[in-house]
Amino acid sequence: MVFRAVLIAAVVAGSAVGIAPIAAASGPYRNCSEAHADGRYDIPQDDPDYWSGGDRDGDGIACES
Repeated sequence: MVFRAVLIAAVVAGSAVGIAPIAAASGPYRNCSEAHADGRYDIPQDDPDYWSGGDRDGDGIACES
């Protein structure tokens, strides 16, 4: 009985990991159109995908919506 409970718990835990969402981001991006196609908007300066070329107004946010 204990073995069966452990087995069921392992299957449930394994399936939860299998359905975990995968990050869609694939930066760094060549341009804001590429970032927007990937669902990225308003990329802050401390984000690894930020680059100054995407920050047109110099406010520390690239690819603004």
